[in-house]
Amino acid sequence: MNDRQAVAVTESEAHRAWTRVRSNLRESAGARLFEQWLKPMELIEDGDAESIRLGLPSAFMTNWVRNHYADRLLLEFRALLPQVRGVSIETRLAAPAAIKLVAETPAPVPAPAPVAAPVAAAAPTRPAAERPPLDPRFTFDRFVVDAANRVAFNAARMLAEPGVPRFSPLFLHSGTGQGKTHLMHAIGHAFLAAHPDAIVLCMSAERFMFDFVAAMRARDTHSFKQRLRGADLLLIDDLQFIAGKDATQEEFFHTVNEIMSAGKRLVISADRCPQALDGVEARIVSRMSVGLVADIKAPDLTLRRTILDRKLADLPEAKVPNDVLDLLAARIHANIRELEGALNRVVAYAQLTGDSIDLDFAVATLGEVLRGAQRRVTIDEIQKLVSQHFELKPLDLVSARRSRAVARPRQIAMYLAKRLTTRSLPEIGRKFGGRDHSTVIHAVRKIEELRDQDRDIDAAVRTLMRELEA
Repeated sequence: MNDRQAVAVTESEAHRAWTRVRSNLRESAGARLFEQWLKPMELIEDGDAESIRLGLPSAFMTNWVRNHYADRLLLEFRALLPQVRGVSIETRLAAPAAIKLVAETPAPVPAPAPVAAPVAAAAPTRPAAERPPLDPRFTFDRFVVDAANRVAFNAARMLAEPGVPRFSPLFLHSGTGQGKTHLMHAIGHAFLAAHPDAIVLCMSAERFMFDFVAAMRARDTHSFKQRLRGADLLLIDDLQFIAGKDATQEEFFHTVNEIMSAGKRLVISADRCPQALDGVEARIVSRMSVGLVADIKAPDLTLRRTILDRKLADLPEAKVPNDVLDLLAARIHANIRELEGALNRVVAYAQLTGDSIDLDFAVATLGEVLRGAQRRVTIDEIQKLVSQHFELKPLDLVSARRSRAVARPRQIAMYLAKRLTTRSLPEIGRKFGGRDHSTVIHAVRKIEELRDQDRDIDAAVRTLMRELEA
């Protein structure tokens, strides 16, 4: 208790820091964004010893700031007050306790759901300092399961089961906003429900690095090591952020070794498979590969539509026609987070304006979002860029040649056509020399598989996608 009192944030310190943070946000965000979203934010004076509380006048504004500025606010406060452990962004008029957001787990969607009550009931038996910042909405029963994520979902549930873990670590990888964080938090909730007194730590790899550097500067790395290695379940998100950070990777490797040697549970996530993590030491990659590696693929149209139905069930007051939901599912396919954000925006604008939701209203509200999602990449552009990248002639991609030097680039081009255009499978096949749609399906599945296994192919696909989307 004395240690906690020694690092308490005083009211005057919080006010001075908040003045500086507001000034920094005004400069970096720009006048329009600051006036609309950040200026209404106020400092709540009854924060705890290591937490800053900020209040906003509406749930809609609270959700937006959580989604876009949770990490930034924590980093700004910690730059001025290193003892700050979390920043809570709340709706001032809301009676229930707000969700505390810290850098480890930025919340991508609004409004806490009531399903978290069973977990919340078990949590008070644990000391407050040990409770992980798990989002109560991210539970297994709220995760929409499909062929794209079934392996990862089942692996996550298996790891959370009581008893000796069947494997560890579990390595989850996918693009941004596909559900990695949801599954990690769900593991934490389920594990704590079975073991209320367990020590569960959840943080981003960036937070791991930040805390480690702070411990080195304070010459107190022992406490840092003791805290992490004492965890019964350690959840580390976005491993790619420690790429190239040699000292951090050294400590991370030893932490992973200790956790695994003790037979404890470890969950790591990243935006790509272990072998494709450039800048991450080979011995760490090797350790990650010892357990189970599971990927989450981009959601198809059916899954996107199902997710919208699930999300809409959490908004009983919202009346959204099926044709609007179909539009969102068809046009917004980058990731689930953007999809849910689009639905939230339509519902919130309708509530603020008093208008009813229909197709015209959705298009008017989401004009920029829909135009951005509907990137006008053509198959001809894809074929031209792929042939240039692999030093082929564009005619090679539509020819009957089957040598690997031609077949693999052709499959990559088909994969990109499926990912980046709205063309149907038969249309794509016709553009590649009149091939059948089943050939396109095979090409897409093959490249998805190879991206997990072959670093060169994954790098080539990423490069091509960046150039096409630029």
